[in-house]
Amino acid sequence: MEPRCTGLAPGVLPLHPLRCRCRVPCAGLLVPRAQPPLAVPPGSRLACTTRVRGGGVGWAVTERGCRLSSHLMSEPLRCRQFQSRHRHLHARTRRARVPDPVSRDLAGPGTGLPPRYPPAPPPAGPPLVAVPARATMRDSYTVTLPEEPPALPDLHKDLRPRTSMPGSLLVSTFVGLVLNKTKSSKVVQGLTGLRNLGNTCFMNSILQCLSNTKELRDYCLQNQYLRDLNNNSRMRTALISEFAKLMQLLWTSSPNESVSPSEFKTQIQRYAPRFVGYNQQDAQEFLRFLLDGLHSEVNRVLVRPRASTDTLDHLPDDEKSRQMWRRYQEREDSRISDLFVGQLKSSLTCSECGYCSTAFDPFWDLSLPIPKKSYGEVTLMDCLRLFTKEDVLDGDEKPTCCRCKARTRCTKKFSIQKFPKILVLHLKRFSEARIRTSKLTTFVNFQLKDLDLREFASQSCNHAVYNLYAISNHSGTTMGGHYTAYCKSPISSEWHSFNDSRVTPMSSSHVRSSDAYLLFYELASPSSRM
Repeated sequence: MEPRCTGLAPGVLPLHPLRCRCRVPCAGLLVPRAQPPLAVPPGSRLACTTRVRGGGVGWAVTERGCRLSSHLMSEPLRCRQFQSRHRHLHARTRRARVPDPVSRDLAGPGTGLPPRYPPAPPPAGPPLVAVPARATMRDSYTVTLPEEPPALPDLHKDLRPRTSMPGSLLVSTFVGLVLNKTKSSKVVQGLTGLRNLGNTCFMNSILQCLSNTKELRDYCLQNQYLRDLNNNSRMRTALISEFAKLMQLLWTSSPNESVSPSEFKTQIQRYAPRFVGYNQQDAQEFLRFLLDGLHSEVNRVLVRPRASTDTLDHLPDDEKSRQMWRRYQEREDSRISDLFVGQLKSSLTCSECGYCSTAFDPFWDLSLPIPKKSYGEVTLMDCLRLFTKEDVLDGDEKPTCCRCKARTRCTKKFSIQKFPKILVLHLKRFSEARIRTSKLTTFVNFQLKDLDLREFASQSCNHAVYNLYAISNHSGTTMGGHYTAYCKSPISSEWHSFNDSRVTPMSSSHVRSSDAYLLFYELASPSSRM
């Protein structure tokens, strides 16, 4: 049998197997961060932590050195057994035959199992309690063996491998403990930067905005997405897994640190090859591809039914919109779409016969034109009014009227039939031209609180009020620019600027600028959902 290095520590839980630095396969064991480390009894061996993609968490424990070190999830885990003073453990491991790495290594006093190796004599001296060197996430602990090993409970039954419990659930327990701890402290989490991998500022900006989307953050940190995984998706859930791990890194790392999104980038460019390489990309396009990929991997619909061809034109608009929404959810239904998808109503009125045809389509964001004014400031409400303004379709744009059976001059108008929980407004600053793309640097004044959109609803609604919580900014020109993010923490409600790896506090009075490109609004109250 292939040699293994395994270990024992009180209160540990089995995780995924991994390869540590000693090049020997070992069983991963995790001591939760909130659980105080205990003295390691004689006869215990190395307890490595899991090395999942994107980082690992937990403790590294040795038999003789008795040093427990906490690791941030972004740090590589080094097997303490690899040190020269523990090389005798290698020789013992190579000669060992371990049919069951968990049950055999949990042998010893209090376990009811015969010890795998004769216990080493305990060193003289009183037991020492682990004391943190400093109160940070990077605490290190030093523990010496007691004179007599403490009696252990019957761990054999509790610590046997459980295939039904994925290791990521245990990681979520650690994340939850960290978040609960920080609620009572003055340290604010979620202020970790993202390293620029080379023109990836567009990606970092969007990731920080999504990281501060509270319901999406909780969905990932609490590993609720595991219940919705759709293995029929094209990426086999690789994208949502890396996204969730990155969210966990952003919310468990120290505020002064930065993490690398390289593993996530590998998966997003597999899903959307247009993001392969290190060219500058458009943040709105990246957001659309990312949300579509995340949605497809947690889509609750495993087998999509055939699209219905039955016409609904004979139904009243309210009933037609409900039927169209039902048809959409029969094929697309996920926690991601629950947050970001709304319904847009499009009305087309024929100028010849007066017939009005309506269509109801889902939307993930709204692209708003920026009006040109010779005087006065441009507001976000001006952009929304221009978006919902009646537009005349004439000339080559004439549609075919279903009653006249001919192309006629028509008027088209948009309105919002169903408001989403998260409303993403895209300011159309870039315009395509035959020669080159140009950018509008018009300052658009937008509300931070109480953005009332009832005048844009297609039917009467009691409440459609939104509050701003994130902005994706683009500075520079189309030839060369840079993306940043301004985000309001869902924990502290304070605004911060995210410029790749650099995170700095800022005043809410400074979040408005002519660089604003994508605005993230959250519905103020659940009662406002239509």
